[in-house]
Amino acid sequence: MSYRIVGMETHDIRFPTSRELDGSDAMNPDPDYSAAYVILRTDDGYSGHGFAFTIGRGNDVQTAAISALEPHVIGKDAEDLGSLYKEMINDSQLRWLGPEKGVMHMAISAVVNALWDLKAKRAGKPLWVLLSEMTPEEIVDLVDFRYLSDALTPEQALQILKNAEKGKQERINHLKAHGYPAYTTSPGWLGYDDDKLRRLCKEALDQGFKQIKLKVGADLQDDVRRFTTAREVCGPDFPIAIDANQRWDVSSAIEWVNALRHFNPHWVEEPTSPDDVLGHAAIAEGIKPIPVATGEHVQNRIVFKQLLQAGAISYLQIDSARVGGVNENIAILLLAARFGIPVCPHAGGVGLCELVQHLSMFDYVSISGSMDDRVIEYVDHLHEHFVDPVVITNGRYAAPERPGFSAEMHEESIVAHSYPGGEVWRDQ
Repeated sequence: MSYRIVGMETHDIRFPTSRELDGSDAMNPDPDYSAAYVILRTDDGYSGHGFAFTIGRGNDVQTAAISALEPHVIGKDAEDLGSLYKEMINDSQLRWLGPEKGVMHMAISAVVNALWDLKAKRAGKPLWVLLSEMTPEEIVDLVDFRYLSDALTPEQALQILKNAEKGKQERINHLKAHGYPAYTTSPGWLGYDDDKLRRLCKEALDQGFKQIKLKVGADLQDDVRRFTTAREVCGPDFPIAIDANQRWDVSSAIEWVNALRHFNPHWVEEPTSPDDVLGHAAIAEGIKPIPVATGEHVQNRIVFKQLLQAGAISYLQIDSARVGGVNENIAILLLAARFGIPVCPHAGGVGLCELVQHLSMFDYVSISGSMDDRVIEYVDHLHEHFVDPVVITNGRYAAPERPGFSAEMHEESIVAHSYPGGEVWRDQ
């Protein structure tokens, strides 16, 4: 049954997280978690919701970029999401603003994700189930293999998906019964004092998390002290990852991480610029066997391809709202499977946990077939603003059951946090 999109609205939504230093790190000391938010409405009464995540100033620019995509969706039959995705990333004029990177590409991700939210709602299924029930051929048709064929061809992708066909229903049942393992960053924000770090580490253990992450990179002695505190609470063998948020040059990254080596970091995340493929490879060599993880700011599938080809990362971190939405993330998941690298998604930020859980669960069911050495990041902020918030039980993501992509915010949250007129911001 066909349906057409008849309306598109956007909202500049911001949350004042800087007041409590939630989300603070070495590069972003005072973030206000924000969403450039889009709602697509159809002629039969459904709505699809999506967003691009930012951290405050500039969210209006991101919202305007989403609005620029209106001609690609209004009046369109939104059933063929492979074609619509490729049409948007190949717009001959908008491409000049990228191509396939930055504000415009994130705008495409918001619209593509809203289209998938719409499709899943109409099917009456959570997105991870909808994707998992698609055939290998249908999944391959969603992907743009341009620039990837030296590392992943459509035939190779099809074989990966066909190899995972056996046991799919058992894995779906396993997810519904046991969920997907999570780790938490909530204890480790750089602006928290040591007492709060200690308390939140203890709470993470009590809640069943099997890994935490600490922000590092502003001051080495502070990092040593904070890592010491975390080890005192969590024990010598508990997995503790560190995240520099692109703070270092290559040489200083190697020096800094090696100075923390005796704490046994589970991985070091974003040690340098996400665009520096060879820099990541040099760091991986200079700190081995400490693994390198990167991905939340990697701008497209081509850079991911190069990181994998260079052996620069041991963990690949997709982000649900930076690259071109579900379609491009499927390409990245297939690349990771081709190179045998586990995917541990980024999910810090408003709504990112809600979205990326679906992608990891689809990966487990239909691509990798494995949860080994894989976890989804969890941050305990702002979930109450979503109609279908994440549920964490004993340190694991419960499999979503509600139809859609879990992207829809409550109307009252949209109104209260709209910038600058919402009541949260009026007196600022």
